[in-house]
Amino acid sequence: MKKFVVMATLALAGMGFVDAALAQGGKPSVGVAEFKNESGAGWWRGGVGWELSGMLSNELSSTGSFRVVERAKLESVLEEQNLAASGRVRSGTGASIGKLTGADYLVMGTVTSYEENTASTGGGISFKGISLGGKKSEAYIAVDVRVVNATTGEVDFSRTVEGRTSGGGVSVGVFRGGFGGSLANEKNTPAGKAIRAVLVEVTDYLSCVMVEKNGCEADYAAKEHKRRESNKKGLKLD
Repeated sequence: MKKFVVMATLALAGMGFVDAALAQGGKPSVGVAEFKNESGAGWWRGGVGWELSGMLSNELSSTGSFRVVERAKLESVLEEQNLAASGRVRSGTGASIGKLTGADYLVMGTVTSYEENTASTGGGISFKGISLGGKKSEAYIAVDVRVVNATTGEVDFSRTVEGRTSGGGVSVGVFRGGFGGSLANEKNTPAGKAIRAVLVEVTDYLSCVMVEKNGCEADYAAKEHKRRESNKKGLKLD
């Protein structure tokens, strides 16, 4: 009896050691679902949703902090669960999604707002009596991000992430991916720069809350508070 107790104790201790090792060295396995669009953006056309998914997947993979599930493993399963149409995980299907795709989490993004403004800078050039005015283009994009636990089907993390361009530059981070397909023509446009900015911000946010967990969450909580306060100021209530 004593021998059994000792062996059981050692076995449990070994399991604890394995769990601890996984917790220290394991990487979350994520799959990025097809992006949805509720913004009316003119650059959104057939195939863009999966292109944005692929671009975000590349960004996440480039960090070295995630294991990223390929689109081929995701698409048929997500369509079967009606995610292609609804963007939601049906109750009771979470466990099968995780098992079939190999993903611990599903990242879902919806473009909820896109604004672009081109204004004259008052400068420009003049050649042989013909004047060409200078222009400044700015763009803004907002994406609602949800991270769904692929086992439980519950949303573990969510945030509205914003990307901006100003004066032709990207406002945040360094984009490591590339443009292709339907978005190829947007590479150097205000839309393209805003898209790059928001994908970098999404990547940084997910790295913080899912991997680093080193206090950076407070910075994103402050950003979210600032965003919400800014939106409230735009409302006129009687």
